[in-house]
Amino acid sequence: MAAAATAPRILVLGDSLTAGFGLAPEEAFPTRLERALRAEGREVSLINAGVSGDTTAGGKARLDWALAARPTLAIVELGANDGLRGLDPALTHANLDAILTRLKAAGIPVLLAGMLAPPNYGKGFEAEFKAVFARLAAQHDVIFYPFFLDGVAGDSRLNLPDGLHPNARGVEVIVERILPSVRKLLERGKP
Repeated sequence: MAAAATAPRILVLGDSLTAGFGLAPEEAFPTRLERALRAEGREVSLINAGVSGDTTAGGKARLDWALAARPTLAIVELGANDGLRGLDPALTHANLDAILTRLKAAGIPVLLAGMLAPPNYGKGFEAEFKAVFARLAAQHDVIFYPFFLDGVAGDSRLNLPDGLHPNARGVEVIVERILPSVRKLLERGKP
């Protein structure tokens, strides 16, 4: 019983990529990541706070609600919808900065997952958008995973027919690739 009380509770604050859009609940990223961590003998529980269609502004607006679940660690995966909508990267930066500041104030170590913008807004927008995540990770001294969809984006075998959301196999690839960063997050969260 004492072990369960001290087991890390990882909040996954995100959008459709973490909510599991188009997938069965057991195929969603947080569920698969929890399963992978438990297979390594780690007692953890993940809290799926992914909302399809959410922007960084939406994540910021519901952060207090998500913190009511009393997480001890957090993975922040937001920004894909900001990029898809061509929102000003300065707004994305301000929203993520507020989220990271709030999590730090709550004493919750964070893994920030980066995102890339689609190419249709031009090279300047792409570069500015990508830089937001690395800059914030350094500023807040959080663990940084540069691209949440690394190894999955653009591969039709790993995505739903919409070409934007990972299928179950795509989620497995994301979990495999992000696991080393999640292990670092767990180390950072040790008392």
